[in-house]
Amino acid sequence: MSPQTDSRPGVAPFVPGRASGTLRFGAAAAAADSLVVLHQHELTALQGQPAGVILLDGAPFSHPALRLLSLGIPTVLATTASLSGLTEGMLLHLDGQAGLLSRQALPAAAVPLAPAPGETIDTADGVAIELRASVGSVAGAAWALSQGAAAIGLVRSEYLFPADGRQPDLAYLTRAFSELCQAAAPLSVTFRLIDIAGDKRPPWLGEIPGIAGVLGLQGARLYRTEPVRQVYLNELAALAELAGTYRVAALLPYVTDVAELEQLLTEIRTYLPKPVRLGSMLETPAAALAVNEFLGAADFAALGCNDLMQCLFAAERDQPELSRWLDPYAPTLYRFLDMVARRAGPKTPAIQVCGLLSQLPGVLPVLIGLGYRCFSVAPVTLPWLAATVRQTDSHRARYLTYRACQASRAEEVKQLLQATS
Repeated sequence: MSPQTDSRPGVAPFVPGRASGTLRFGAAAAAADSLVVLHQHELTALQGQPAGVILLDGAPFSHPALRLLSLGIPTVLATTASLSGLTEGMLLHLDGQAGLLSRQALPAAAVPLAPAPGETIDTADGVAIELRASVGSVAGAAWALSQGAAAIGLVRSEYLFPADGRQPDLAYLTRAFSELCQAAAPLSVTFRLIDIAGDKRPPWLGEIPGIAGVLGLQGARLYRTEPVRQVYLNELAALAELAGTYRVAALLPYVTDVAELEQLLTEIRTYLPKPVRLGSMLETPAAALAVNEFLGAADFAALGCNDLMQCLFAAERDQPELSRWLDPYAPTLYRFLDMVARRAGPKTPAIQVCGLLSQLPGVLPVLIGLGYRCFSVAPVTLPWLAATVRQTDSHRARYLTYRACQASRAEEVKQLLQATS
């Protein structure tokens, strides 16, 4: 923290970027010139785009919070105590990268330059790291290109559906997928096939028994159930149409065992031409620990760290009351990810790490130390993470990883990473 600021304790970084504005409370008060304070339950009501957001006692791994990342709105995490004494109408200054909230103007700070798009980034000792982008819209794909993404690592295809809420047909999906590929060109684009869950229900979906709850029917588990099956088949047909023009790949969500994966891949390969690479998400401990078998069946795999952590810690990520148990600095998390990397062995570079984890302060060097080389992140974080990669020495990162795995408490890991970031 700079001695020239009065940044308040209890404030943590979330979405990088700086903003200044009038302090407002509640989604209805959000305006372009405001820093708006939002509780977790108010995130879904946010319609406009304020200058910045102060997320109060929130759930950072939740889908609504991650939407702030995808929109690129500078955001800090705060506790009720950290806002003590602040009143509506005050002029405040926010730094979402450093985790600062101040009544005084923040000192000048350099913003990293975006890397060249479509290229890997070398660590300080020459290890190539690929920073891809996770997006959910055409605008997001164009932004990822401008921010230097090596590829579009994950398209959330369930967010490309018609604005009027109708079920997407083949013509609509072909057009939507094509527009996104055009916006991202010349980058390769990986479409995660429709990923419906209890907290991601499109308007056209009726009642389906078993879909409720974080461990219910979701992702590929619904591909035999109408009307999800028809949309899934339409997506495959759209990708087949685009495969001759663009470099596209398909990613299967929430697959939990190899037999299920092999059955799905057999069906998908009857729809898609051979050059289209097929991958599987690893979003449960069972799937992650079978990584070697998954990589034997598919062309690549993607660790879905948000859902993986939810399962690992038995803490629903959309519930702010459970946030303290969903700890990204828990030593057990890094021991588990180390186990996954060891099981993958020389295939570890074929694993794409997705989710919030790699974008949190100090974490990326640890993941590099574990052997991971490919990450799919929010476009807004790309320049910052690229700068981190360039400053990281992979040999020192391995030692950092060893210390994180040997720690006994999350606070030890957090202090270790803060001291080295």
